[in-house]
Amino acid sequence: MQKTGKERPVAVVTGGSSGIGAALARALHRRGYLCVLLARGEERLRRVAAEIDGEYETCDVGDREAVERVAARVLARHPRLHLLVNNAGVPGRAGFLDADPERIELVTRVNYLGSVWCLRAFLPGLQAAGRARVVNVVSVAGAVAGAGTSGPYTASKHAQLAFSRSVAAELAFRGIRVHTLLPGFVETEGFPQRRVLPRPLHRIVIEPGEVAEAVLRALDRDRAEVYVPRYYQLVAIAQVIAPRLVSRLGRSARVRKPA
Repeated sequence: MQKTGKERPVAVVTGGSSGIGAALARALHRRGYLCVLLARGEERLRRVAAEIDGEYETCDVGDREAVERVAARVLARHPRLHLLVNNAGVPGRAGFLDADPERIELVTRVNYLGSVWCLRAFLPGLQAAGRARVVNVVSVAGAVAGAGTSGPYTASKHAQLAFSRSVAAELAFRGIRVHTLLPGFVETEGFPQRRVLPRPLHRIVIEPGEVAEAVLRALDRDRAEVYVPRYYQLVAIAQVIAPRLVSRLGRSARVRKPA
């Protein structure tokens, strides 16, 4: 699905058919990027790509061989890749003791290993571009764990955060900068926060466009790690110095169904 616009910088955005991925694709399009969107569902993917005059490839990022095939097609069209956004994610919906084994494996493959496989597959294009960027959209759940959250989802995001921090040092020697975004509660189709959170917490739920703007600011200001909104960093600090308090607060929140 090749489009014109060879002079434009090229960005690959996973999970680009809805939510944060679609919002970020629109924002990058306004910045002049040619976006190649990846997701599993073709119908919505095609619609967003058409809206931004971009490209799309159907892909399950948790399937390493599928990622490698898609990356080969994309890099054949665009040998230089300026930005890779690892945004694809799925909810856990249960704790470790209640979740189906298949759900635990899916969450781990998509939320954590999907970022690993995409980076490895698209790395030749990132290196060819010179000073390229990688954005890993993690979650504040990657830095905070406690009652009231989905254990499999939280664990996958902890792994993704550790991956993002670790690979940043490896990529620095190759001239590639890593930016890690840790959003809090974001209202999307896959994560309908206002339906599962107690009503008093609805006011802290943000929209995908706010995360997209935070990504652009992180790129503009060369920020390595950004919490969205910023006050969530205090929760991450509290997790380190007072983990029992964070756990008690999580129990008191009593989320009706974990993410």
